[in-house]
Amino acid sequence: MSSCAYSLTEAAEHIREGRMTSAELVQDCLTRVDEVDPAVQAWAFLDRDHALAQARALDQHRAAGRSLGPLHGVPVGIKDIFDTSDYGTELGSPLWAGRTPRRDATAVARLRDAGAVIMGKTVTTEYAYFHPGKTRNPHDPERTPGGSSSGSAAAVAAHMVPGAIGSQTNGSVIRPAAFCGVVGFKPTHGLISRTGALQLSRTLDHVGVFARTVEDVALLAETMAGFDPEDPDTRPMARPPFAAVAASQPPLPPRFAFVRSPVWDQAEPATREAFAELVAALGDTVSEVDLGSGAGAAIGWQKTIMDVEMAYNLHRDYEKGGDRLSERLRQLIERGRVYTAVDYLAAVGGIGPLNEAIDSIFDEYDAIITPAAPGEAPRGLDATGNPIFCSLWTYLGTPAVTLPIMHSEAGLPLGVQVVGRRGNDARLLRSARWLATKVQGKGQGKTQGKARGTRKGKTS
Repeated sequence: MSSCAYSLTEAAEHIREGRMTSAELVQDCLTRVDEVDPAVQAWAFLDRDHALAQARALDQHRAAGRSLGPLHGVPVGIKDIFDTSDYGTELGSPLWAGRTPRRDATAVARLRDAGAVIMGKTVTTEYAYFHPGKTRNPHDPERTPGGSSSGSAAAVAAHMVPGAIGSQTNGSVIRPAAFCGVVGFKPTHGLISRTGALQLSRTLDHVGVFARTVEDVALLAETMAGFDPEDPDTRPMARPPFAAVAASQPPLPPRFAFVRSPVWDQAEPATREAFAELVAALGDTVSEVDLGSGAGAAIGWQKTIMDVEMAYNLHRDYEKGGDRLSERLRQLIERGRVYTAVDYLAAVGGIGPLNEAIDSIFDEYDAIITPAAPGEAPRGLDATGNPIFCSLWTYLGTPAVTLPIMHSEAGLPLGVQVVGRRGNDARLLRSARWLATKVQGKGQGKTQGKARGTRKGKTS
């Protein structure tokens, strides 16, 4: 097996134990890029010599007997809205062409401190909004990879890099991870610093991660989590042991609440059938739960906050170069300028009460399961797909993971979104890993046979 197919955790272990060097891994990943990226087009910036130079320096560090970080020598992709001192950061916009930051974003700095190789910058949609970049879905180049973290999801799915980071203000981690068939993790709001990243909405912006296993996204998030005095939404805290908890066995089999959500009418037939099969397969470990009428209002509230805060944060670019922005982004900014203060404050004010109401679900259940997207990745490259199944959970700031454990009749990934209580990311990751193992037939129990092999909405 080529080393570029290793999971992030496996790669880190092989390098740490001396079974492989960082330079060997990075070279294999670069060879893979040469093979598949002409079709996928996941990278905005990639300097092969610089990536290898980082790897060789880290190999020398290990050979000298110095201490190693948890990601020592492992290449990671960075969405091109995060500042990097050694690569350009252009935000997917011609207005920022040639921009070269002087310092790393906090999240990138923490990855370097953990020993990661910053492989390059992955493609983002324009300002991390809807206007697509050049990236295509690795499973079918005629389909969207999702957005806005399109390059990060596609690069991981195509085995060009074992892990990558992205961001989510609506559905920009969960949706592309689902469309590309990888694990995507959006932590609790404020868990990972956004300093040095494009700010669209302080209320809604999250840093997220992509990898091929739950253990991998846990390790990435653990590495970057923590207080940053420059990000007012982070909090002083001990570094969470996400990786250890995610890899552990729960004391009892987790209980899941199946939530159709207020937008179930937008779920495609394959998604409906797949979830019916999944619920049947899980048996008495899952129950259907209705969120109540209050959750429906949150979809509109999320949109209000995003429109207003993006209009505020992007107003200078709009004033100076509005003719170089996409029509859809201009429309959002113009729409965000006309909301009333009452509308905006009502939307922000709903977050706390609705979280309190949904907390009652987590008093009884370990996690919620719900679709990650309406269906498989849509055909066409002029849009990135509908984020509607992510909007509620982004609005609430709750942690969410999407698992690539189901497929459509066409063999394309259908993501299962697993949602946890705000601030209880470790328990969510452990429950998600249990679910992935169970459905993929590696766990114990009578239900695993039912969870595999249907015509439409086939679970893998």
